[in-house]
Amino acid sequence: MNRLPIDVRRSLPESHGTITVPHGAGFVRKLLAFTGPGWLVAVGYMDPGNWATDIAGGSAFGYALLSVVLLSNLMAIVLQALAARLGIGAGMDLAQACRAHYPRGVALALWLLCEIAIIACDLAEVLGTAIALQLLFGLPLVAGVCVTALDVFLILALQRFGFRRLEAVIAALLIIIAGCFTLELIWAGPDWRAAAGGVVPTAEIVRNPAMLYIAIGILGATVMPHNLYLHSAIVQTRAFGQSERDRREAIRLATVDSTVSLGLAFFINAAILILAAATFHVAGRTDVAEIADAHRLLAPMLGVGAASTVFAIALLASGQNSTVTGTLAGQIVMEGFLHLRLPAWARRLVTRGLALLPAIAVVMTMGDEGATRLLLLSQAVLSMQLPFAVVPLVAFTGSATVMGAHIAPRWLAALAWSVAGLIVLLNAVLLWGIAFG
Repeated sequence: MNRLPIDVRRSLPESHGTITVPHGAGFVRKLLAFTGPGWLVAVGYMDPGNWATDIAGGSAFGYALLSVVLLSNLMAIVLQALAARLGIGAGMDLAQACRAHYPRGVALALWLLCEIAIIACDLAEVLGTAIALQLLFGLPLVAGVCVTALDVFLILALQRFGFRRLEAVIAALLIIIAGCFTLELIWAGPDWRAAAGGVVPTAEIVRNPAMLYIAIGILGATVMPHNLYLHSAIVQTRAFGQSERDRREAIRLATVDSTVSLGLAFFINAAILILAAATFHVAGRTDVAEIADAHRLLAPMLGVGAASTVFAIALLASGQNSTVTGTLAGQIVMEGFLHLRLPAWARRLVTRGLALLPAIAVVMTMGDEGATRLLLLSQAVLSMQLPFAVVPLVAFTGSATVMGAHIAPRWLAALAWSVAGLIVLLNAVLLWGIAFG
């Protein structure tokens, strides 16, 4: 059995080991007990930031970037499986592992970078929710941004009912989002043969700078740095036992949970891009890159009055879901790196306040178009933070010192390092493009 370093505390101590896993039960009953963390992880892969990049990619380039959505999802499956393995096998979340095994200066730098990623993600949630409120109720964008500060009370209310209830609320909102996009696809009637062809990558994605920028944005919006910290902590809410056999079984069940949930995330991300391609690109509207424009054009272009409303409902559900998981991730990161515990409301207000300021400033000076540009920029920032979460995760799960008997098998470690290398390469290309135009 692995022994934790002396200074490592339990992840999410108020929820740690609170969900019983039935010992001696069959595979299905145990899997049901483990089902939940994957839903929370999947939320991060379909937040409002994904909408902006997927809409821009679908309207500008048709189905071509579906291959990037698929690749990003496969990479996410690998990385989230490693995050679950770390949390269960080593008994530490990623933030705790960084604090325990890296010099203090390195750990603090990683904490700062992770906080930047969480703020960038929160910025996307703020703007996405504000845009949804504007589309549904006509609320001015600046007022909508300010209203999002109140969702801290939603978080507090949900956490009072226990972690299992929180997971149920998240799952219900995900089902609403999936149902909304199923309707949208039925109304859009996409060319499924062309969509299937878009799953195959082409060299043009790398050669075309505009396409590459959106592709990297999709990567940043899909593989979320804070999700790796989140997943490695919330799998420990299950009381799976402490024997090596129990941990191996828990790793397997948690991997199935996250893989299935990420399948739903792929469907929703692909649906957004396919909807944009089938509605806007085929009609020659390759300039649709804003969520508000997509909402305005959907109903008249599809000939279905409810299309725009259904789209906005899904966006609002997405923003609220991301708010919950972003708060949990912020708590995990702060406690793991700094051993600093703040009340949930205080942590949420700090993070939300740091996201509100740039959102209000940009919306007031640049209007709705500036909000969309800020959404896309937030996803690029997330993409640039990815290596600083991915590389430590892959290194820890491939270390016998950290993982003991639960070290990742060689094939998985090799695959994970390939994913990490690709992420670093893509981000280097993005930085080069930003620096030299």
